[in-house]
Amino acid sequence: MTTPTAATTSSAKHHLLPPPLQGRAAIVTGSSRGIGRAIALHLASLGAKVVVNYTANSAQAEAVAAEINTSNPGSAIVVRANVSDPADVRSLFDAAEEAFRSPIHIMVNSAAITDPKSSAIADISLQDFDRIICVNTRGAFLCCKEAANRLKRGGGGRIILLSSSLVIALRPNFGAYTASKAAVEAMIKILAKELKGTQITVNGVAPGPIATEMFLEGRSEDDIKRAVDMCPLGRLGETGDVAPVIGFLASDAGEWINGQIILVNGGCV
Repeated sequence: MTTPTAATTSSAKHHLLPPPLQGRAAIVTGSSRGIGRAIALHLASLGAKVVVNYTANSAQAEAVAAEINTSNPGSAIVVRANVSDPADVRSLFDAAEEAFRSPIHIMVNSAAITDPKSSAIADISLQDFDRIICVNTRGAFLCCKEAANRLKRGGGGRIILLSSSLVIALRPNFGAYTASKAAVEAMIKILAKELKGTQITVNGVAPGPIATEMFLEGRSEDDIKRAVDMCPLGRLGETGDVAPVIGFLASDAGEWINGQIILVNGGCV
């Protein structure tokens, strides 16, 4: 008869541990594609029930939810909501709580738009500036406001917002987008302090250049090559480089990280 070693016993116990986010409900805005999609899939792989949010492309959102529900039926729903509309944001949270019959524990705001023309501040139209600020800054504000109140009632949780390494890099021709994300970073640091005593943490993740549809739109091959050349690792980032960082912050292991902006850029800035 073979006696179990300490290593095999430890391995067996580890195997029996529940997934770190099991039973927790999460909303991921802008999760029909790109980084948001990767985050939704990763949180689901950690055991979370996930709301896949979209604004325009229902087919993409349904595909993400279907992928999640194939492995764990009933773990994902799709909700259309414009994050810049307060009524839509409230309905997004209402739908999540009704579907999963539990308070929301994790809110990840990934919804964002950029200026595909990469306009200088002197050249960008007021319409384009307002559109970027409306989605990126107003949207983050509305999601933070709703999440803060909902998570308080649920006894705590995680608020995580996507920023950008451009806030550090301050590169020309991205003024409107960078300004919209700089405002988000200020809200993160202030909200973390305002939620003292609630067991809610608030953090930001600031990716560098990630090979998504939003990043590649409007960029030439030379533009992309320059972005790669700036990175010490010699490549663009991938959505899979970002999602695990979100998963860590969303878990109990990330409890002592609060009011922080974590750069995920491969050293590109």
